[in-house]
Amino acid sequence: MRVLVSDALAERGVEILKKAGLKVDVKTGLSPEELIREIPAYDGLVIRSATKVTKEVIAAASNLKVVGRAGSGLDNVDIPEATKHGIVVMNTPGGNTVTTAEHAFALMVAMARRVPQADASTKSGKWEKKKFMGMELFNKTLGIIGMGAIGSHFAKLAQGMMMNVIAYDAYLSPEKASAMGVEVVDFETLITRADVITIHAPLTDETRHMINAAAIEKMKQGVRIINCARGGIVDENALYEGLKSGKVGGGALDVFEKEPVDPAHPLLTLENFICTPHLGASTHEAQENVAIAVANQIADYLVHDLARFAVNLPSVSPDLLPKLQPYIDLAEKMGSFIAQTGEGGVEEITITYSGEAADLDTAPISVAVLKGLLSPILEVQVNYVNAPSIAKERGIVVNESKRSDSGNFSSLLSLKVKAGGQERSVTGAIFNKNEPRLVQIDQMALEVIPEGVMLYLFNEDKPGVIGSLGQLLAKNQVNISSMQLGREKSGGKAISVVGIDSEIDSAGLAEIKGLPHIIAVKQVKI
Repeated sequence: MRVLVSDALAERGVEILKKAGLKVDVKTGLSPEELIREIPAYDGLVIRSATKVTKEVIAAASNLKVVGRAGSGLDNVDIPEATKHGIVVMNTPGGNTVTTAEHAFALMVAMARRVPQADASTKSGKWEKKKFMGMELFNKTLGIIGMGAIGSHFAKLAQGMMMNVIAYDAYLSPEKASAMGVEVVDFETLITRADVITIHAPLTDETRHMINAAAIEKMKQGVRIINCARGGIVDENALYEGLKSGKVGGGALDVFEKEPVDPAHPLLTLENFICTPHLGASTHEAQENVAIAVANQIADYLVHDLARFAVNLPSVSPDLLPKLQPYIDLAEKMGSFIAQTGEGGVEEITITYSGEAADLDTAPISVAVLKGLLSPILEVQVNYVNAPSIAKERGIVVNESKRSDSGNFSSLLSLKVKAGGQERSVTGAIFNKNEPRLVQIDQMALEVIPEGVMLYLFNEDKPGVIGSLGQLLAKNQVNISSMQLGREKSGGKAISVVGIDSEIDSAGLAEIKGLPHIIAVKQVKI
């Protein structure tokens, strides 16, 4: 497989990709048009912040399977469009945590003590001690917007400076915050109480321009504002007006809405504003860390089909994969079986985890059910990435439930499907730790190994059904490899799942359908 590295990447990362057996091309600085021309030849794409993976790029990427971002931010990737096309998008969230937090902290200290301005003044031959009066950080209130890995590390650094830390993060529980020595507050409280505000949140519709004129108006007189997260979270015009009026005592940006920043940008004219050219992750250590991380992730996915830190796919950690993999395999086979043996458009599915399965991370298992269910009935390629979005687009309702009781089995996985005005079900279990079995089909108990070519027969429970089927298959030179039977009651309805060594054509299926007491027959390939 081929991988394109379209942004600067540490050589160690390229070496890892090559050692994995991948063909790697490093082509940086491509224009959008050049990238669209190049991308059809590649299975993997490694980017940083410069490459824009747009809808047009994705449409041209006929072979692309994975996009890996050497870093945490993914606002330069159209993730919904990638998901529709079955492309895994992954990042390396921990690789530049320390480096970015330290850079933001450096900007805070430099801004508080006016280091860049004093440096420039002194180098110009002046000695302006009184002009560059600073601010102590000791005992000041620091407001952190976004307490992910970077924000949390910043909090530790600030606490080392004896600052009081408050934080706004919708996903941070008061219990966890208390353990970190941080007070959780709402956004309004943070901006009114903080002496210094630092931003470590992603750029979303909710966070875009969250630091605007109205927010600045509510802040303390002389507040300091730092942004090393994403350009666009701070309204730069509002920040300019706040700095110019003195309402904002200092501003420090490492990121801008438009990069590179325009030399004529009004912020660059202000003495109480400092900036850097997106250096948050720019240390030798961080560059090496994210390069190694993204290369290993890309190689793991393309070579071993293992996804880590995928933002549009349930990730499975390597230590849990051996336990989950048998259930993932079973789930996909169950979905495929019920899709191939039913009729009509799927309206609703219910997945029930019983016994030990209820304690597992069920997200990847449920996705496997959808992949198995949708693959036989759709022309588009369905994989673990786009299966949930395809189901949603088609209005398929997906329900999940968990039960502690699993009857005579230690663990059960059950799938109920509403389609074509009918309801069908299949239940599976794992035998001997890694052997998938179907143990119940439409309330009829049996034991089926779900693999290869099988005939699924729905018939009346009458003598001679199996005999006549065997004779017909023998006449057509089709060998039976296995046979499992189930029935609701003697003389009632019954099912037969017959494993065969070769496929039967439509004429042969029609012959089987014409046998006495056969209600329906389907050929299943798993």
